[in-house]
Amino acid sequence: MNNIKVYIVMGVSGCGKSTISQLLAKKLDLPYFDGDDFHPEENVLKMSKGHPLNDGDRQAWLQALNKLAINHRNKGAIIACSALKEQYRDILRTSINDAMQFIYLEGTFDEINERMQARKGHFMPAGLLKSQFETLEPPKTATSVSIIGTPEEIVQNILKQL
Repeated sequence: MNNIKVYIVMGVSGCGKSTISQLLAKKLDLPYFDGDDFHPEENVLKMSKGHPLNDGDRQAWLQALNKLAINHRNKGAIIACSALKEQYRDILRTSINDAMQFIYLEGTFDEINERMQARKGHFMPAGLLKSQFETLEPPKTATSVSIIGTPEEIVQNILKQL
């Protein structure tokens, strides 16, 4: 492991961010935060009605996650956050650049859509997956791992790369 303390587990909805982040947090003995818990209520309402968020909707949310990361810079943390665009990742990295690493959970539309069809009780309808892929700008400098495999296998793959 290097001295990076805050890991952002990123990718489109349904790629396994929450599951993988929680397992990784246990393995690394770091606190876990689900970025979705930091969305303002109006964002959750908008997504639950099937409307994708725009950049303006995401601004305050990303700034809240950046503050969370800065507050955990010395202790470390795992944060699950879609971080779909480079400009979103730039906001997340503000004032913490060297102490943050992105872990990109990579999967195809078909692989993730199949998973989402099986999910119950999540506020992001599967129909919004297409808009997530349209928004996605795959990161150039992240640790990238395939979502194929068990959660334990995926976490082992991440740990090997870190």
